Amino acid sequence: MVDDWWLIVDRKYKRQKAEGRDILPSFKHCVPLVCTHLPLWSLSSFSMAQKKKLNSLSDLGGLVYSTDPNFKPVEDETPTELLPAAKQRLRIWCETKHRGGKAVTIVAGFEGPDADMEQLGKQLKQACGTGGSVKDGEILVQGDHREKVLQWLLKNGYTQTKKAGG
Repeated sequence: MVDDWWLIVDRKYKRQKAEGRDILPSFKHCVPLVCTHLPLWSLSSFSMAQKKKLNSLSDLGGLVYSTDPNFKPVEDETPTELLPAAKQRLRIWCETKHRGGKAVTIVAGFEGPDADMEQLGKQLKQACGTGGSVKDGEILVQGDHREKVLQWLLKNGYTQTKKAGG
């Protein structure tokens, strides 16, 4: 099926080039794929439900397409060992960007398994009496709770925790 797709694109490109038109305008509505064995683009009509807004190529994970048959993508090395609380270098700041003006307290710098980060996030949310989540290696607590979070972390042994930002 992949070879058939390439043939269709190749024929269309040759026809449009012969007519003096450029093929790129017909690819305006295509979505880049992160894949080592499929073409660089997939027609958006096939993937409208899965279409994500991409701000840069780094949103694709760094790999767009590889022609090397022996290529194996490098997996991210996440720390599997949990550092003791006293050695964790956590940073706390408040952010309102892209959140409709709502403040969010962010805790970053946790080194350890995702399950432990989820547990710490749950404890911080309970201590502040609010909601939040754990995303992209950061703990998000709804509202401006920098002082509460800092005091809770210091009380529970995270001695290298500091406020960051303004």
